Amino acid sequence: MAEVPPPIKDIVITHKQLFINNEFVDAQSGKKMDVINPTTGDVICQVAEADEADVNIAVDAAVAAFDRKGAWRTMDASDRGLLLYRLADLMEKYHCELATLESMDNGKPYHIAYVADIVLCIKCIRYYAGWADKNQGKTLPVDGKFLTYTRHEPVGVCAQIIPWNFPLLMACWKLGPALSMGNTVILKLAEQTPLSALFLASLIKEAGFPKGVVNVLTGFGPECGAPLAKHPKCDKVAFTGSTQVGKLIQGYAAGNLKRVTLECGGKSPIIVLKDVDLDKAVDVCHLGLFFNHGQCCIAGSRIYVEADIYEQFVEKAKKKAMGMKLGDPMEKTTDQGPQVDNDQFEKILELIESGKKEGATLQTGGKRFGDKGYFVEPTVFSDVKDDMRISKEEIFGPVMSIFKFESLDEVIDRANNSIYGLGAGVLTNDHTRAIQLSEAIRAGTIYVNCYNLFDIRAPFGGYKMSGIGRELGEYALENYTEVKTVYNPY
Repeated sequence: MAEVPPPIKDIVITHKQLFINNEFVDAQSGKKMDVINPTTGDVICQVAEADEADVNIAVDAAVAAFDRKGAWRTMDASDRGLLLYRLADLMEKYHCELATLESMDNGKPYHIAYVADIVLCIKCIRYYAGWADKNQGKTLPVDGKFLTYTRHEPVGVCAQIIPWNFPLLMACWKLGPALSMGNTVILKLAEQTPLSALFLASLIKEAGFPKGVVNVLTGFGPECGAPLAKHPKCDKVAFTGSTQVGKLIQGYAAGNLKRVTLECGGKSPIIVLKDVDLDKAVDVCHLGLFFNHGQCCIAGSRIYVEADIYEQFVEKAKKKAMGMKLGDPMEKTTDQGPQVDNDQFEKILELIESGKKEGATLQTGGKRFGDKGYFVEPTVFSDVKDDMRISKEEIFGPVMSIFKFESLDEVIDRANNSIYGLGAGVLTNDHTRAIQLSEAIRAGTIYVNCYNLFDIRAPFGGYKMSGIGRELGEYALENYTEVKTVYNPY
């Protein structure tokens, strides 16, 4: 952490408007909304509040930019890649600014935003820059005298709706593959955390992207997100957020059968077998749950520990949680900052109370920390049962639930007994059991003796109500391309 430069004190927020057609503009209504600092509860600034009128203008700009004779569609694929490389270089140049805005707006520790979030963003854009001229079709040996081949073409105008837990990273996960494949985008930001992606919009313009290729909106879900997802001129919608909203998005998309990808909620299990190194297992589970204050869709929030080591595990997990330092995310010694807003703060505390009432044993935490901002103490429950609310509902906060199990078959059934299937962890020194559990658990990502790894080359997404489709890696390109078959007789 000594190599991390300090955050920018008294950073000036210069980008507060909507970004449409390569210009920052006010909302048509003139409305603005507050951006709250979760560390203090104070207003950082106000940004434009978009509604349907602004959505229509942004979509029209994206439609115009997708015109077959325009600068974007006629651009060589390799040149699209160069624009993305240029954007990544600018993000590297403004690394401190992006990390400072991300920490201020979201509440995550600045040093984590600097060494993790922003680094992963830059890697993501560079990775997809390299794909711009490499997603080729095939020549097919069909019957008869035909030169038959496939083309991979852009889907068109893409609505992309991102969450508040990793604001800039989720923007890059969406923008990278879409732009690489030649689509145009309307990016709707989470109302809680718009600042870093608005700054990114300024870098998109500076990099030289043509007008209308990327448009960025700030606003609330019903007034801005819903009309965007419903818009008949949008060819695709990509959404990351709660399963509840994901269901709505899927319904909105039905109007013109637009293509949909959804990355939704999770309630991921981590299974700890008795042959593990106990201290390492506790460290992995701690990271799996408390990373990003528990505000992570794949958080390992159901920890199943084999009975022989259960009591030892609980005690060590409790001690580990009690050792965390909460405080100002701009301080380099801070482990955990605030939750993102008051709604999330109240939801977490209410679910903690439900755990107490339903009979789980509170080992540590369970209360507000401090007297301002939205801090929740790192919380550990033991003696948790599968029918409790804290076992079934996505808490999205720093609340660890520890369960006891006796047999492999039992824990597989219990791990799979969830509406979600985003991720899972398996901690064991038995390679055969690791393979058995990895195959048996229905989830999109399985971590063996590790957790919370996100490599841009590896696909990410879930089973069941955790979503539809995959992001990252080559798999993400399928979401942003149409396949055309051409028959040409000779």
